[in-house]
Amino acid sequence: MARMHQLIKQNSQFIIATHSPILMAYPDALIYQFGSDGVTLVDYKSTEHFKITRDFLSNPKRMLDMLFEDE
Repeated sequence: MARMHQLIKQNSQFIIATHSPILMAYPDALIYQFGSDGVTLVDYKSTEHFKITRDFLSNPKRMLDMLFEDE
């Protein structure tokens, strides 16, 4: 991200397809979500990737229990 930031300051632009909430957090990033209702502009904190990562980091045991409950 540091290199990307340097290039953006030199007027570079990026189109990035990612599931990474870290990359999505780049300041002033426009995040487009592709879904059954088409392509929509979404807020970073409303993405599933952000929510799942936040929930996992807040309570990893709970999330792992949910993942493994069928075993």
